[in-house]
Amino acid sequence: MQQSGKKFKLVSNKKTRTILPNMFTLVGVCIGLTSIKFAFDERFGLAIICIIVAGLIDGLDGRIARLIQGTSKVGKELDSLTDVISFGVAPAFIMYFWQLNTLGRVGWLICLIYVICVALRLARFNVSSETQSSWKDNFFEGVPSPAGGILVLTPLIISLSGFDYFKLNYDIIVPVFFILTSFLLISKFPTYSFKKIVIPRRTTIFLLFSIVLFFGLLLIYTFNVIALSSVIYVLLLPISFIHYQRIKKQHENDRIQDEDDLEDVL
Repeated sequence: MQQSGKKFKLVSNKKTRTILPNMFTLVGVCIGLTSIKFAFDERFGLAIICIIVAGLIDGLDGRIARLIQGTSKVGKELDSLTDVISFGVAPAFIMYFWQLNTLGRVGWLICLIYVICVALRLARFNVSSETQSSWKDNFFEGVPSPAGGILVLTPLIISLSGFDYFKLNYDIIVPVFFILTSFLLISKFPTYSFKKIVIPRRTTIFLLFSIVLFFGLLLIYTFNVIALSSVIYVLLLPISFIHYQRIKKQHENDRIQDEDDLEDVL
């Protein structure tokens, strides 16, 4: 029996390889837009769940495209457009229907500023993503748009989780979250990208158990887990900044040392 010399591919047709991840992306758009409909109907719990699902799809479509070798420029631009809708427009509408509408024109202006910052952040990412050095791949410049979408929804998530044991003034807290998140989106504040996490083989079982446990708790205590995850992410921000500065300094010292060695040779 003769073996074929062709390499095995998950999806053999080039056109299909391109369309498949884009279909996932479009599903994410539909789910993001559906969250606005739920918010309009004051079903805010379902609206948040839609944003979470859109975030999961956003994390999968690119990986699927790379896995089946179906990446394309159209897919990249479509993904950015989807992010603007699912993590910019949708969270802004959700929070406007829930709280910001009580502030009148100021509340609407805050929503506009946030959506513009999401669009600017994604435009900068598309331009700079191809020019970064390898060690910087472990970090984003600013908060990524999916994380930003969850951050601005945090006050609503806390309200639904039952963690608000104290009387919180959402008229102040919600605008503050929007303004701070908008700043973090367009800033160059380094945040972990979690793209190149090296997992030792001996910890694989523990990792799988942790993932199953997390999603199990997410199904049972949905908003509690999301609220806690948001808090953990915020706590990681200063840690990522310190880590980035430490690695940057190390690489600068290595570069200076290499230049000195080169001068000695010459």
